[in-house]
Formats: sequence, structure tokens, C-alpha cells
Amino acid sequence: MGLFTCLVLNFFLADRLVVGSRWILPVLVGLPLIPLLAVRHHQPDQSPWVRHVALSLIGLVTLANLTSLVLLVDRLLATSVTQGKGLIASAVSIWLTNVIVYGVWFWEIDRGGPAYRAAGIINRIDLQFPQLENPSLAPHDWHPQFLDYLYTSFANGTSFAPADAMPLTSRMKVLFTSESVVSLVAISIVAARAVNILR
Repeated sequence: MGLFTCLVLNFFLADRLVVGSRWILPVLVGLPLIPLLAVRHHQPDQSPWVRHVALSLIGLVTLANLTSLVLLVDRLLATSVTQGKGLIASAVSIWLTNVIVYGVWFWEIDRGGPAYRAAGIINRIDLQFPQLENPSLAPHDWHPQFLDYLYTSFANGTSFAPADAMPLTSRMKVLFTSESVVSLVAISIVAARAVNILR
């Protein structure tokens, strides 16, 4: 559902911030995503190629969003822009996509993915939630859900620092850092420039 939401947000971008047709990303991601949901994705015994395809689709959405951000910054800095409202809408769309797609990244990466977490299979812990550190704060069979990862992504995307869940591994720290960089640009540089245009 997270990636589908990102595909919808893609339609709120200004035309000059989309590479090629506006339908390229929804087709490239949406078509493989539909059958992927039907082949027992997120099951411990899933085929390795299923997970590789899932991660590739997330990576494609991330790359497309980063490209849109670069095009937006280039448009703001290199040209005389008068349509501030459209640029603000695009910046908001880029930021929301960033929060959602990194929430999906966290959800897919932490401890091997949702299938392993749900099955109770012990794997490398990438994110330390308070409930894991203090089991008395949650039911004995608690494990993080997508909303927990989405909240973590939202907190990191607004404060540029982890809130309650702490990144423990290098790969998770790289994800946190890259999300913060995109959010910092979208919120501070892009938003400030677009607000100036409205004056």
C-alpha cells in the first residue's frame, strides 16, 4: 500500500519534475507490484527473487523521487520561477513520498523483513524500538508493524534525527542519513525558495 501511495503522489508533481511520461513510474512499479502481492510475499519461505524484486521496486521509487527533487532544486536555482504554488505542491509531494518510501525501506530491511519478524525468527536487529528494549512496555508477542516504521520515518524526516527507534546497523544508519538529506533539502531550501516566490 505504501508504494501505491507514492505512485499516486507522483501525479501531484509539476510536469518538468517528471522524467519522461508521468505514467512511466506507475507502470514500471505498479505492474510488477500487483502480482508480487499474490505470490506469498512476506512469507518466511518466499523465493529469494521475490524479495529482490520488492527491494528493486522500492529502490526505483526512491530514485525517481530523488530525481524529482534534483530537478526541482535545479529549476528553483537556475531559472526565474513565478509559479510558487505549484512548486510548493511538488515539494510537499516529494517530501511525503520520501517519508512513505523510507518507511517501506525500514519495514523491509529491519531484522530481515516482516516475514521473519512475524515468524519470530531471530535476525540482525537494525532498529531498536523501546518495546524491544523494555518488554514490559508491550505485550509479550509484540513486534513492530508498518505504522511503527512509518512513524519512525516521519520523525526522522521532520526532525532529522531518530525519535524512539534507534538505528543500530550501518545499513540502517545510511537509510536514516539519506532520508534526512532529502527531507532537509525539500523542507528548508525548496520550501524557503518557494515561499519567497509567493511574496
